[in-house]
Amino acid sequence: MPGAEPPVTDAIPIFPLRTVLYPGGPLKLRIFEARYLDMVSRCLRDDLAFGVCLIRSGEETGAPAEPYPVGTTARIVDWDRQADGLLGVIAMGGERFRMLSAELGGNGLLWARVEPLPTDPCPPLPQQPPELARLLDEVLSLPGRGYEHGRRLDQDADWLSCRLAEILPLSLDDRQRLLLMNDPMERLRVLAQVLPAVRLDTGAD
Repeated sequence: MPGAEPPVTDAIPIFPLRTVLYPGGPLKLRIFEARYLDMVSRCLRDDLAFGVCLIRSGEETGAPAEPYPVGTTARIVDWDRQADGLLGVIAMGGERFRMLSAELGGNGLLWARVEPLPTDPCPPLPQQPPELARLLDEVLSLPGRGYEHGRRLDQDADWLSCRLAEILPLSLDDRQRLLLMNDPMERLRVLAQVLPAVRLDTGAD
């Protein structure tokens, strides 16, 4: 696969997208560009993760886009050849990272050296209001979304804040700002302001 090898040591391939991937969240992709077919082939062959970053400028296809430096690793958990001949992929979000350096490979794929971002530890959350549980039930059970590949952890502040951040009607800029937060409780407090009819219980006095 010419151009599929990383031009820098200990680098991961970066997929700039018009979406924000959170840890524990599913990502559905339809792959058709040669650089990303190479990336998927390499990740499946070697059981490697790739990085997903929101596009700062540019487009998903064509010339390489400029991504934001903070994103989330993704690991492929399922794939199939779709009726139109394109490769369908489902990946799950891993850990947040910050790019330290980046370089384009010969096929236009961006490779980056990254460092993981820490997540502040949090005590278990109390039982949440039934309205919130019903919202999660409805969204997580939707067929074809990919949530069946992950675990449900309602009392984990990081898991809950990430799920709400990805399913609530937020702008991409707001989603990116939420991804930057190391404190899941801070993320929950921000999200509580946009939940229309649900009272989030963080256990705080």
